[in-house]
Amino acid sequence: MIKGVLLDVDGTLVLSNDAHARAWVEALEHFGHTITYDDVRWLVGMGGDKVLPRLVPGLESESGQGKRISQYRTKIFLDKYVSTLEPTPGSRALVEKLKQSDLKLMVASSAKKEELNDLLKAARVDDLLKQATTSADADNSKPDPDIIHAALGKIGLPPQEVLMIGDTPYDIEAAGKAGVRMVAVRSGGWKDKDLEGAIAIYDHPADIVEHYETSLFNLR
Repeated sequence: MIKGVLLDVDGTLVLSNDAHARAWVEALEHFGHTITYDDVRWLVGMGGDKVLPRLVPGLESESGQGKRISQYRTKIFLDKYVSTLEPTPGSRALVEKLKQSDLKLMVASSAKKEELNDLLKAARVDDLLKQATTSADADNSKPDPDIIHAALGKIGLPPQEVLMIGDTPYDIEAAGKAGVRMVAVRSGGWKDKDLEGAIAIYDHPADIVEHYETSLFNLR
């Protein structure tokens, strides 16, 4: 029986993956590192602590120049991009539908705390989702399962009673390691072959809503 749902945010509820990639490119360029958009775009979905050393080996997000780059990337994202973001199709309708089904909801995001509120506002679900985990709740970000474990602890449900909705292979890997079944959406830009391991794949939240009556969320 499904009693709760964990929700990724970037690419799942809000169309932000491209903006995150551009912010990384600009921040790294500011500090003298030339990284292309394609270098970083398909790393979005991991936490910044994982992204930065993959782009520039030797840099860490919590010390030295790596920390300055990470902080500058956050500033660029919040100052330049967050106001331009749009919800994924049907994001609010899906959250409303899940709430109407009396499912417990928990945001399970690797986003920084200072970004998450703005992301939820951009997704137009900030008034509906009041419980969340962020990068501050876990030692290791996705695709490690720490965020999922933290979300399960907050929601107070065992993994077998929970589904997760996300858009990247990193969500699928993290959920799988925590024993949570994953429903994927294509709105983050990934292909179906990249989303292997999900128990169902939909185009976007609106697609889930359209097929809600036959979805796993409605199996109570």
